[in-house]
Amino acid sequence: MNHDEIKSVVQEKFLSSERVTAFLCDAKVLHPDWVKKDRLLAIVEFGDEKAVFCLFTSCYPPKSFTDLSIEIVLPIDKSFKCEIDNKPSDPEAILYLNLQSRNNKYKFEIQMTPRVDNFVDDLFRGIEAVNNVPTQPEFVWLKKYHGRNDNDILTHTMVLPGGVPHTQSSAPVAIRESLIKHKMSDKEYEYTFTKRFTIFCGTWNVNDKSPVIPLKGWLSIDKEPPDIYAVGFQELDLSKETFLFDQTMREDEWYNAVINYVDKRAKYVKVEKVRLVGMMLIILIKEKHFSHVRNVVCDTVGTGIMGKMGNKGGVSIRFDLHSTSLCFVNSHLAAHVEEYERRNQDFRDICNRTRFIQPNQLPKGIKDHDHIYWLGDLNYRITELDPTTVKKLVNNNDFGPVLEWDQLKQQHKCNNVFAGYIEGDIMFKPTYKYDPGTDNWDSSEKNRAPAWCDRIFWKGDKIVQLAYRSHPSLNISDHKPVSAIFNSAIKIIDEEKYRKVYEEVIKQLDKMENELIPQVKVDRTEIDFGTVQYLELQVRTITITNIGKLPVEFEFIKKLDEASFCKEWLIVEPYKKCICAEETCEIQLKVLINKTSACKMNAGTDKLYDILVLHLYGGKDIFITINGTYQRSSFGCSIEVLVNLNMPIKEVPVGKLIELENKRDQCVSNQSTYSIPKEIWFLVDHIYLHGLKEPNLFEQPGFHSEILQIRDWLDNGSVDPIPGSIHSVAEALLLLLESTADPIIPYNLQSVCLRASANYLQCKQIVMELPEFRKNVFLYLCEFLQEALQHSAENGLDSKTLSTLFGAIFLRDNPNQIQEPQSRINKQVIDKKKAQFVYHFLVNDHSDLIFSR
Repeated sequence: MNHDEIKSVVQEKFLSSERVTAFLCDAKVLHPDWVKKDRLLAIVEFGDEKAVFCLFTSCYPPKSFTDLSIEIVLPIDKSFKCEIDNKPSDPEAILYLNLQSRNNKYKFEIQMTPRVDNFVDDLFRGIEAVNNVPTQPEFVWLKKYHGRNDNDILTHTMVLPGGVPHTQSSAPVAIRESLIKHKMSDKEYEYTFTKRFTIFCGTWNVNDKSPVIPLKGWLSIDKEPPDIYAVGFQELDLSKETFLFDQTMREDEWYNAVINYVDKRAKYVKVEKVRLVGMMLIILIKEKHFSHVRNVVCDTVGTGIMGKMGNKGGVSIRFDLHSTSLCFVNSHLAAHVEEYERRNQDFRDICNRTRFIQPNQLPKGIKDHDHIYWLGDLNYRITELDPTTVKKLVNNNDFGPVLEWDQLKQQHKCNNVFAGYIEGDIMFKPTYKYDPGTDNWDSSEKNRAPAWCDRIFWKGDKIVQLAYRSHPSLNISDHKPVSAIFNSAIKIIDEEKYRKVYEEVIKQLDKMENELIPQVKVDRTEIDFGTVQYLELQVRTITITNIGKLPVEFEFIKKLDEASFCKEWLIVEPYKKCICAEETCEIQLKVLINKTSACKMNAGTDKLYDILVLHLYGGKDIFITINGTYQRSSFGCSIEVLVNLNMPIKEVPVGKLIELENKRDQCVSNQSTYSIPKEIWFLVDHIYLHGLKEPNLFEQPGFHSEILQIRDWLDNGSVDPIPGSIHSVAEALLLLLESTADPIIPYNLQSVCLRASANYLQCKQIVMELPEFRKNVFLYLCEFLQEALQHSAENGLDSKTLSTLFGAIFLRDNPNQIQEPQSRINKQVIDKKKAQFVYHFLVNDHSDLIFSR
């Protein structure tokens, strides 16, 4: 869009009698509490009066006036001042513009362009004109852009993070914007219509294969080309390099294959592409629709061990098409017949952890969309029927008796997964497992029962599934690809009708301005969480009721000199919202003590106490007190404290534990200390005795419920065997190591270790100089891992995987140090150096360093 086209969009934000005389596209507000993003500055003239407006745009260039929101209004009256700091002669330089109206001062950073001179000239003409009239202009026309009296043309931004003080008399523009959005939403049916779009969703687990066959039989077989393609892959690359460092050449191979084989009768452009290890999601749209796509965001969630490894999990892309929000999810859930509970947990983790971050907006989850399409290798299997029976039934196309024992059908019916989602009728053969390159069922020793692992679900109004099928002719993998075609109603705004409704809403609000006094009732302001334990989520709810006559916008804001509005162990959802008159809103307060907060609780540097400030825009602040008692755990203790504890931590007085933590640097070996913490020994010994041959050791995650049982076993002391599976014990060990107050290798040695990572002798020297107990733990664990590698034929471990996993724990990043943003390549380089450091001690004999026992 050129300058004049953008100006016409800005003009539409105002009434026809309010003329935009000048505007700038790239102004930044210089204020520590403002997000430093480009704004639009506009001078608007109404009769003989002028005002400066600062507008934020949700996309650039703005396609419609609905993309614009007004943040600042500065009337050019007798108090108005304009000062320019060091106007540069260099056309590429930066100009600083200081504007003041009444008691409001703002400084703008502006890129010098020829239009800046025109803008400034127009400003000074306005100042000169207002100073030549004997009376102060009334600016009645500005009332609709602010609050309830003429002296309150104060301004506010919806992107302030909170913490900027608001006075009782202020009437921020944000309130008016929220009211307009709410009223326009109520009247949406008056200015929107729907248009049907066809959406192709396809999923294929390609089993580490390259695209050596044509994909036309999957992507281009319908009568008409679809408007949107959503194509998901799993297991693009099963190499260790991809698993550990997320590097693969297959991404480009399969992306290019999709581009080459989509329907040639239409021209498509990429909306977005996202990959995590072997999962990839590609969204394409017909070129003619692309101008109506906005707010494209993607996210990835790994559900492997420690929630880090991305061999399983989900990748997602969301965007707005016209006036409808769409979300596509491609997931690869946990494998193995008996692991349906783990698959359920993976689904919940993807739902809970996926966050689409957009500038100046609340993060969105998957559920916060009009239309959701979920596809992937969901990995649910057939139970209670033997493979022979299943094969016989499906070979005769008798799918009904088999589907009765489909785990996903059973779990979906019980609302354990995909609650509220729909799946079409399955009228095709199971898509797994085949002998690659054939249409023959699995002939391996495992003789797996065929299953519909690859599925497509959807959620949303006015979506009709036209087809749901598999594509058996594509046979390079042990899975068959699946696709579905949807006919979906997309809401489209009629701009002319929108304009009329918008003006009606503005007029209605003008009449109601005296009622712009927010009033709410909070059902309780003191929240007691009782006893809180490590990694055990506690949830409380408060209810906010709007007892006023108009919608109220609230937000939890920061207290003075604090970085966030709440402490790190507290989650508030939602933390801001607009609620209508007589409407209620439930706020969930969640407390979770994890690896970063547990060590502070144990050391007494933090406690379960906080005060939240609930701010009503244009109204008063309400204070909400949060308190509870943390039950201290061995998780979060330092190595030095644990070696001093000859009793379960639950029996140690709180004061004694705090004293030990505060004096941990003074800890020395004596007759009463252990060489290594008993908690680490218990977990390692259990794995050593019972789990060295366990398949997928240190790769498959444990169950959260079992990890909590192991926590209690360690903290309380018990003569009973350690509860839980080997995988849960292994993950508990990793969590224990990752939750210590300081890592095994101190933060101040991390850069030294990275520089020495290629040289075993230098690495060995660094370990020799570690504090005694940390050296003991490091060498003890490396010796144990060497023993585990002796059983790699059974457990599937290799030194590269273990060195990467434990390298990130032994050399973990300092959470209190501000990290420079890292590119994916830089992070991979650092991760490889961490792994290389540990690798030396897994493949070399270091018996000369082992402590005497």
